[in-house]
Amino acid sequence: MTEDTPSAWDGDHVRRLRGYLGDTQSEFAERLGTRQQTVSEWETGTSRPRRMARRLLHLLAEERGYYSADGTPETGPQPDDRPTTGHVE
Repeated sequence: MTEDTPSAWDGDHVRRLRGYLGDTQSEFAERLGTRQQTVSEWETGTSRPRRMARRLLHLLAEERGYYSADGTPETGPQPDDRPTTGHVE
């Protein structure tokens, strides 16, 4: 499975990368040059990242060390594990 395969960036993988980075949906959307609503739709499975977005996700994951030496995603804090600040997304 490559970064260009649609299933490579399903909702769970997008959510895990965001959690690994410690970003809110808004922060993650800003990194990628998209809207918070788009990130939410990816994470819930309402829509999937298109080709350019998948490429950006892959590049971001590589740049931030999200992949381990064997090419599998690292595990990190999940978005639900982050302390709340009273702001709900």
